[in-house]
Amino acid sequence: MRGQKLFVRPIEETDHDAIRAFLVAQACHGTVPSCGLLGKLLGDIVAVLSVEIMPDAVRVDDLVVAKDLRRKRIGRGMLAELDAIVGKMEQEWLVAAVDHEFFRRVGFKELRRRVSR
Repeated sequence: MRGQKLFVRPIEETDHDAIRAFLVAQACHGTVPSCGLLGKLLGDIVAVLSVEIMPDAVRVDDLVVAKDLRRKRIGRGMLAELDAIVGKMEQEWLVAAVDHEFFRRVGFKELRRRVSR
């Protein structure tokens, strides 16, 4: 991973089969997101970020990073890219639907029973 650049882009409809295969390979039982970001290294999918756009916030529904590439700052890179997009959308909140220690480590705080930043 050192020296490689994480390529992040929005999920397109043509990506659904590749995302489904990635999720199965990662033993993730989630469904293919209709809205979100796709992270690639050297052309291979290494992360999938599922989001939902709400009137007052952007909600992170799930973040899946390849098991062999975890703890390599890929999840942080995906959230940084999402944060930039949320800023351009002029949304007030970035909310995590899943309560996981990772989200707390990257700056989310629990506020009124939801994890936000």
